[in-house]
Amino acid sequence: MAPRPRELKPDRSARDLFGSEMRRYREEAGMSLESLGDVLRYAKSSLARYETAESMIPPDLPERLDAAFGAGGLFGKLYGLARKELHPDQFRRVMELELRARLIQEYTGQIVPGLVQTEPYARALFELHNPRATPDEIQELVTARMSRQALLRADPAPDFFAILDEAVLRRSYGGPAIMRAQLEQLLDLTLTPTSVVQILPFAHGGHALAGGSLKLMTLDDGTQVAYEESTTTGTLIEEKNLVTARQRAYDLMRACALSPKETASMIRSAMEALTP
Repeated sequence: MAPRPRELKPDRSARDLFGSEMRRYREEAGMSLESLGDVLRYAKSSLARYETAESMIPPDLPERLDAAFGAGGLFGKLYGLARKELHPDQFRRVMELELRARLIQEYTGQIVPGLVQTEPYARALFELHNPRATPDEIQELVTARMSRQALLRADPAPDFFAILDEAVLRRSYGGPAIMRAQLEQLLDLTLTPTSVVQILPFAHGGHALAGGSLKLMTLDDGTQVAYEESTTTGTLIEEKNLVTARQRAYDLMRACALSPKETASMIRSAMEALTP
């Protein structure tokens, strides 16, 4: 029996509305996804993801759908809305995409990336950012963060590359003992078969990604997405040209970062500077 199509909620987002209308027009025309793919010259699997609002709509698809169904520009108008909105439930979606990633590239400017935080370090962060949270609420957040790290121990594990601003090493959370243990964990990841950690030193000066963090994920089907995060907001980016621009900024930064060997030396220095 074929799996039941994902339920769409057109009032939730423009992307859901786009998918709902795409499904409605297709079914009214008596077409399967495969036959529509033949008309549009798109793979059935790709159309399925657009129809279920699981992937960002490519720029050329709306015009092709309008032409195929004689929709009078409807899909073009919906695409104009969908490309501007933040994806609903987007952090949940980022976590889903993270599980599919075969390559994860991160930049952080202030704190250690969540995927490689120690439990005490994560707890210290949550307590600082949520001063009114109860111990149970903090524990729930810590448990959720630690559970995400299982993907780096999967078989096969994704490749994990991280560029950290020097501030990540110098700004202590939780006290010297907690920070030292966190830095030791980073040290162990500087160069392994599945991980590379590099430091961007203060001496480099400014760069294009200052002021936030960036995660680039290459998925199991070759698709690449980006997730940008500031202090209070996060944005999932799936449009190819925008993701490519973020990848270029990341590549330029990596070219200026310390080598893994130099990074390990700086991490050791930061550990020694921590007072007992």
